[in-house]
Amino acid sequence: MTDWKPKIVTFLCNWCTYGAADLAGVSRLQYPPYIRVIRVPCSGRVSPKFILSAFMQGADGVWVSGCHPGDCHYIEGNFYARRKFALMKNLLEHTGIEPGRLHFSWISSAEATKFADMARHVCQTVEALGPIRRMVKTGRTPSATTACPGEGCACCCG
Repeated sequence: MTDWKPKIVTFLCNWCTYGAADLAGVSRLQYPPYIRVIRVPCSGRVSPKFILSAFMQGADGVWVSGCHPGDCHYIEGNFYARRKFALMKNLLEHTGIEPGRLHFSWISSAEATKFADMARHVCQTVEALGPIRRMVKTGRTPSATTACPGEGCACCCG
């Protein structure tokens, strides 16, 4: 476990937060290298399915960031995002995913320092939680020596 480093999937708004990430890189601001950036047209276009899929594919954390509310290039996309994020946080908590694994932020393209600070915060929070243990696909099927628990089991029947 000492070699473990978190895998964090980030969905960044093309117009604001992605610009801040670019500016942070050009300005040579330091932040952990554990984030995997996915550029989206608007944070409002991030489907809850994307977040669930990231966790199911083994991401230890997910960070969604977009324009400040009221500054969306698509008028009200980040208002839709804000509503989805509140529901998503509750859903994940209900399923047993720690609240610190999912992060949301609003960062404009001129806020490179805020981006680097938030990236450090997300990485530190997820790293403190350790590897994710829930929702990760394992691909387990019963072996020939292990009897299947019966119809409808989660290992192979369902």
